[in-house]
Amino acid sequence: MARSRDPKIFSTILVEICQLLGMEEARQQYKTLHIWSSVVGEAISEATILERFSGGQLFIRVKNPTWRMELNYRKQDIINKLNKMLEQPLVKEIIFR
Repeated sequence: MARSRDPKIFSTILVEICQLLGMEEARQQYKTLHIWSSVVGEAISEATILERFSGGQLFIRVKNPTWRMELNYRKQDIINKLNKMLEQPLVKEIIFR
């Protein structure tokens, strides 16, 4: 039996399936949580725990008040980096707890 098409990359198929099922926002939320450590670096990643991402708000639990204050100063820079990696402005606000 001859193939009529070239094989597709699985990630491409997954994106198409998410779009068809109306799950594109959920996929983008997952992607945001997945890239967190590469955006902020190892030290910040170890000092934080990702809680959830919904409605443009990213909720992050911080291990101590010192880190929370530092991250609040860097908040806009982190938002900009996340949105750049996501290639669209999904993250509107980060809430550090």
